[in-house]
Amino acid sequence: MKNYTFHVSGMHCKACVVLTESELSDVLEISKVKSSLATHSVEITGEFGDKLPEDIARDLSEVLKPHGYSLSLEKKKYLVNWSDFTLAIPFALGFIIFFIFLQKLGIVNLITTSEVDYKTAFIIGIVASLSTCMAVVGGLVLSMSANFAKEGDKIKPQVLFHFGRLISFFILGGVIGQLGAVFQLGSLGIFILNMLVAVVLLILGINLLDVFLWARKFQLTMPAFVGKYAHSLKNINHTLTPLLVGVATFFLPCGFTQSMQIYTLTTGSFFTGAMSMLFFALGTLPVLALLSFSSLGIHKKAQSGIFFKTAGLVVIFFAIFNIINALVAVGAIPPLFNF
Repeated sequence: MKNYTFHVSGMHCKACVVLTESELSDVLEISKVKSSLATHSVEITGEFGDKLPEDIARDLSEVLKPHGYSLSLEKKKYLVNWSDFTLAIPFALGFIIFFIFLQKLGIVNLITTSEVDYKTAFIIGIVASLSTCMAVVGGLVLSMSANFAKEGDKIKPQVLFHFGRLISFFILGGVIGQLGAVFQLGSLGIFILNMLVAVVLLILGINLLDVFLWARKFQLTMPAFVGKYAHSLKNINHTLTPLLVGVATFFLPCGFTQSMQIYTLTTGSFFTGAMSMLFFALGTLPVLALLSFSSLGIHKKAQSGIFFKTAGLVVIFFAIFNIINALVAVGAIPPLFNF
């Protein structure tokens, strides 16, 4: 057994840690894997015979390639593609103006955390499914699909996965909503949770810009062992495994999911919490279904960083708007906008 350290290109958030560790631990020659978002590296212990480190890095990169990662011996200097902003900024402004227009018509209520309706939850789900923070769920779907495809079963596992995901988001969302009623959150508690939602979204938006690498360490996630355990379920070829994997996605590290879970706590209602999380899950369904029923890679949906920078700018705008709305709601500041 020998120890190797490789640098990882393509890591965006803590979900990438779970995904890279899970995929590499499936390699027969590897006995131990430890990924680090802080250093963008992975430490591997394994038996590779007479293979040179550069050959090991090349072979393992092929394992991670479908998920958008690659390994190298030398740390590659990170360069920000600032030219992406020339298109991302106009796209983001157009997106924001469009949703403000929809809100004026009463169709959606996207820019206030105090009253997120079901249509808004659905739209947030769509945005979440197109962000890099859903890479871990997409990677899970792709891995599970590959495992069952080897057994000649391509349709049933996918149906069970999506069914389990929708049911779990409904039931567990309701449980979180009911917890809010049990604790009887007052105006201060709701204010704190709304601010927490805004901060989580702000950090998520900054990370989507892929400019400020220091912000990645502040991304809120579930405990690492929860994500690793949920991701490990993909290797169990039992009939009900896809159903359990779908349920487990409720606990995977995704900033959008966690923001919705925090919001659900403020509803104080089982039904409202359940429906909010269900519509959020329905919003993620089209992209995840496309992933599971095709060989589409999670990172092939965008050929450049333009989409992610656009999404980041939009999320940052809504995060700041939510902070302002929360402060206005408690009388800390006067209303600044009249949307």
